[in-house]
Amino acid sequence: MYATTLTTPDGPFSILADDDAVLASGWTDDLAGLLALVHPTLRGPAGTGPLAASSAPDGVLAEAADAVRDYYEGDLGAPGRVPVRQASGPFRTHAWDVLREVKAGERLTYTQYAARAGRPAAVRAAAGACAMNAAALFVPCHRILRTDGSLGGFRYGLPVKESLLTRETPTPR
Repeated sequence: MYATTLTTPDGPFSILADDDAVLASGWTDDLAGLLALVHPTLRGPAGTGPLAASSAPDGVLAEAADAVRDYYEGDLGAPGRVPVRQASGPFRTHAWDVLREVKAGERLTYTQYAARAGRPAAVRAAAGACAMNAAALFVPCHRILRTDGSLGGFRYGLPVKESLLTRETPTPR
């Protein structure tokens, strides 16, 4: 498993990846804390996997780092083009795939998100998918809001969520 940390306008952003996909990411420089979000089956044979920090990442890690830079430079769709792998039960795994289809500038309530994921009554399960999302930005859980339109929660703090949503709000022409 490989890691890198970038500087962004919203603070340090770290990415954990293997050779094929992003496994975890978020606005933190705490790699051990980020590793704890990776499902145990994806951490390697010992369940923790070695972390190889990379100042010059290559492969998927480089692609992911470029996508984060591109996102902050205005290509809001860049993170959605990077492969991600997370593990959980069938609904949560499907719900994460559905989150990847929520485009920049689009906002859904948890109720709308549950319906889009095919289980309209599973609002708490949909909220749980957001809460357990290890690959922030690449799986854009920040685009899901409470039914009243308020921000709700976000692992990396409401100021970061608000900043991302503001960045993604289309400007009138």
